Amino acid sequence: MGHQRSNGKAASVAVVNLGCAKNVVDAEEMLGVLAEQGYNLTADPSRADAIIVNTCGFIASAKEESLSAIRDALRWKRRRGAKVIVAGCLSQRYGQKLLEQVPDVDALIGVGQMARIHEVVERTLSSAKQVVEHTPPQHRWAHTGTRVLSTAPWSAYLKISEGCDHKCSFCAIPAFRGGHVSKPLERVLAEAEDLASRGVKEVNLIAQDSTQYGLDLYGKQMLPHLLRELSAMKAFRWIRVLYCYPSRVTDEFIEVLANTPNVLPYVDMPLQHADDEILRAMMRPVGRERYVALIRRLREAHPDMTVRSTFIVGFPGETEQHFANLLSFLEEVELDRAGAFIFSPEDGTPAERLPQRVPPRVAQSRYDRLMRLQQRISLKRNQAWVGREIEVLVEAAHPAQNNLWIARSFRDAPEVDGTVLVRARSLRPGTFIHVRITEATAYDLVAECTVNLPVLAGQKEEVLL
Repeated sequence: MGHQRSNGKAASVAVVNLGCAKNVVDAEEMLGVLAEQGYNLTADPSRADAIIVNTCGFIASAKEESLSAIRDALRWKRRRGAKVIVAGCLSQRYGQKLLEQVPDVDALIGVGQMARIHEVVERTLSSAKQVVEHTPPQHRWAHTGTRVLSTAPWSAYLKISEGCDHKCSFCAIPAFRGGHVSKPLERVLAEAEDLASRGVKEVNLIAQDSTQYGLDLYGKQMLPHLLRELSAMKAFRWIRVLYCYPSRVTDEFIEVLANTPNVLPYVDMPLQHADDEILRAMMRPVGRERYVALIRRLREAHPDMTVRSTFIVGFPGETEQHFANLLSFLEEVELDRAGAFIFSPEDGTPAERLPQRVPPRVAQSRYDRLMRLQQRISLKRNQAWVGREIEVLVEAAHPAQNNLWIARSFRDAPEVDGTVLVRARSLRPGTFIHVRITEATAYDLVAECTVNLPVLAGQKEEVLL
């Protein structure tokens, strides 16, 4: 069980994780497999016998961050002989080309290898020979019970599928994550049961396209059914869905979001643009009027429906008029949350070959203008909550201010959205409390406790004032 060092102790392994929530789950599964196989886990790469860098290869900035982390790990190799294993999207995407940039790594493996990561670590620690496994992406679901959670103990991600079948012209993910593969329903529910048994109260469903879940296995979209099953477990206070594809958001899905107990009225739906001509060039669903109607349907289904999206600015051929159409769309629909990226030409994608590149200075200016507009919109949306009472999940004491606590509402997904700052002397992280909103900023709300408000059936309010 596990590689033994010369002193007879089990070897220690550190996992450095980069990228999205899907990578978080991959890293947690790797940690779980290694722990089960007897390896010592450490969060400190300087103390590890083997360092696994779980890379992101999504866009240029993510690639640079991953390369920087690999070079940091190689410094520990030179100082104290640690083995360096590069895993994940960047190694899957570039393979031998990546080895040319970092030839001193000890192993290179792609995605979908979580269930056998211990074999790779063992081979790497036992031999001076470089291990290179660069096969097409394979989705082998790791055993559910072994996963080591790295998030707060009351919140976890639940991956329901891998890969993507969409052909967006700017995106390389299908090339290195492979086609869409759903995790069987019984495995998802078993994993949910396991998370619930560990005290998880908020479960966030993730995939490249959550709304496609089940289509390959069952011949129909199964996300509504899955959400009803998770609700029926009565184990989670909050069930949230991330990464929905706009053309797959059905009336049934909207109805489940709006009316199913503990399923949050929250939808994360990357739209990417709102000008029909640019959407066609992106090979995305067209177009603006359908998006407007869809957002209207969501809000008609539930008055507090929170809609988050992301957009790309500076796409090849984007004119000032195209961009103005995007801004007017944002003004029309007033999204609760919106983020943006500057277009990044990704190797091997159709968009990489498109002419009429937008100059970087222009693209940056458009990004700044979009974010300034969205700040005003987000502030307006947040101000509508002032005076209202809402349930929040307490996460931590504020690091810089006494009697102030960081919490999240149903409107706030972990890491990507805002927070609710609660004024109170003492609160317990991981508990749900009721607060009254007193102030709003562009990203965050400020609140005070309301001790005497009723809470949901079966829950005790835990406020220590």
